[in-house]
Amino acid sequence: MEQELYTEMINSIKTLEEEICLKDKSIFLFAHCNATLELVDLLLSKGYKPVAILDNSREKQGEKYRGIKVVYPGQITDYSGGKKDDNIIVLIASRFYETMAKQLRELGFKGTVRKVIDYNTFAEYSLSEDTIKRMKAREKHGEGILEEIESRHKGAYRIFCPFNALGDIYFCMSYLPAFLEKRKNNKCVICVPSKACAKVVRLFGDYDVEVYSQKELDAAIQAVIYTKDNNSYIAHQDRPYVINLHKALYLKCIPLETVYKCGVFGLPAETKPVEPVNWKKLESPERIHEGKAVIISPYAKSVVALPETSWKQIIDRYSEEGYQIFTNVSGDEKPLPGTEELRTELNEMKDAIERAGIFIGIRSGLCDVIRTAKAKKIALYPDYYYSDTKWKVINMYSIDGFENIEVDDDFDILGII
Repeated sequence: MEQELYTEMINSIKTLEEEICLKDKSIFLFAHCNATLELVDLLLSKGYKPVAILDNSREKQGEKYRGIKVVYPGQITDYSGGKKDDNIIVLIASRFYETMAKQLRELGFKGTVRKVIDYNTFAEYSLSEDTIKRMKAREKHGEGILEEIESRHKGAYRIFCPFNALGDIYFCMSYLPAFLEKRKNNKCVICVPSKACAKVVRLFGDYDVEVYSQKELDAAIQAVIYTKDNNSYIAHQDRPYVINLHKALYLKCIPLETVYKCGVFGLPAETKPVEPVNWKKLESPERIHEGKAVIISPYAKSVVALPETSWKQIIDRYSEEGYQIFTNVSGDEKPLPGTEELRTELNEMKDAIERAGIFIGIRSGLCDVIRTAKAKKIALYPDYYYSDTKWKVINMYSIDGFENIEVDDDFDILGII
């Protein structure tokens, strides 16, 4: 999950703690998705154990995460331990908050329902005078950002990448040249929500890039939609901007790369992606034992963390075989016990992995970025479903050229050595 959204989740729980005594409440969560699982981890760390996760998907019902069962929303009374609705609270960390809250009310639930993350800063489901006033002010602010971009990049076609995920930016840039050629556009500027995303853009060439905060970017996108700006394009599938491609995933499992290629950019299925070209060599390659090292990447913003025991298995096994083991870290991340710290620039990762010979990482955007590295590459997937669909994450995100492995309760390191 993006740090900004996770911080918002933390603050929402803190506010709830100040308003009511959560320990006296039976806590239910709605939607078995990545954000909900991170919310489970947060609540458990604070001493609160949710009773159950509510979800309409029959495929997910019966699943468990950290001992918490997924059940049909209509079973909320059955699992409440006899508590009345006044003593029950349902927390929702999904972009479909309004739909879920409505369903609970239609089922007769009269207890508290709270949103813990506001995914769409420009999507407010109210026609109150105050809301309309705020929306207009935000749209005007967004128009100012568009004018600012135009002043710096005269006549450039504006490509907005609103989601802070390296993999999404990678897919965008892989098919952007074919999209621009189809539209007869040669000059463009890419607008992204973080410096890390900008680094992915620059791997593909000397593109003009603008970095904005998530809220600034959302304001600009709101202006694009409200003013029907024809000189801008929103290159993302998962937020309800103009069309909602996400709904197609309720019917068919479509790999994310195909969603971008055919859905976002409208390109033929046979279109070939371009590859990154702006790689750099490591400044101190001798630090990595050539062909006898493993780089593990256990951290990801948008993926539920794997159990520490899984990483310990990997570290112990490769240590026994005499391998040098690194943990890829950035920011305030720490190397896992028994490993060395590896901090490199994004454009040096391919060289680092090829020199080491083995890469094992939780399935994240970094896996997309280094997919062309010539080495043994293993992507590990948490055992859960993509968003609120019936498809497992491994089916949505598997990568050609990788060994794609789901980590469940029976995970065994011998299966990947």
